[in-house]
Amino acid sequence: MKRNQAKPIGEMIRKVMREQGLESPLNEYRLIQAWKEVLGPIASYTTNLYIKNQILHVHLSSPALRQDLMMGRERLVKNLNQYVGAQVIVNIIFH
Repeated sequence: MKRNQAKPIGEMIRKVMREQGLESPLNEYRLIQAWKEVLGPIASYTTNLYIKNQILHVHLSSPALRQDLMMGRERLVKNLNQYVGAQVIVNIIFH
């Protein structure tokens, strides 16, 4: 028997996750995990990360680092979204 409608398994998994509303939470989790990969050793100065309404909230222990990261915020948003492969966040707020 020949299958005419065979689809890649990855495509089917993404479709089911999207239908069940699991794609967005998974991407948010992946973005938070990517924070350490994208920032490297600087990530050790962060104490709390969470996403609310497509905004990443980052609590920092160093005021000087906060100022430096604020200047590169747009590039950081772009790099994090690119690492995940989806538009997960639109802004970052440093506390």
